Amino acid sequence: MNTRFAVAVHILAFLGTQDGIPASSELIAGSVNTNASLIRRLLSQLTRAGLARSQMGTGGGALLAMDAGKITLLEVYRAVDEQGDVFAIHQDPNPKCMVGRNIQAVLRVRIDEAERALQAELARTTIADIAADIAAKDSISAAD
Repeated sequence: MNTRFAVAVHILAFLGTQDGIPASSELIAGSVNTNASLIRRLLSQLTRAGLARSQMGTGGGALLAMDAGKITLLEVYRAVDEQGDVFAIHQDPNPKCMVGRNIQAVLRVRIDEAERALQAELARTTIADIAADIAAKDSISAAD
């Protein structure tokens, strides 16, 4: 597991708060607290998936490619997941061992169930939902 998905959601949520004003990779990187090259790499993947777009020229930068309410977390996950598996299974167990020769098949069933549940949950949540949760959390924090 890595942070690509979480950073991609962060990027899209940030773009959703920009009210249609393009954001530079440096500005987004400041919010994520990472380097702009990682942001550009993820923006490229998000653009290929049709979730973000670039506006060139003076004042250009990244924008959402569609309404935040139409972008699900499952789409984000699929855009940045390069391996296709949430959980990797060790590929070379010992076939002479009872556990070694059966673990992959047994574990694969459980992992497939978990991945289906994860994808169903991600499909229910949009970037707009994330942005609304962030705004609500921020207003509670500001009141404290």
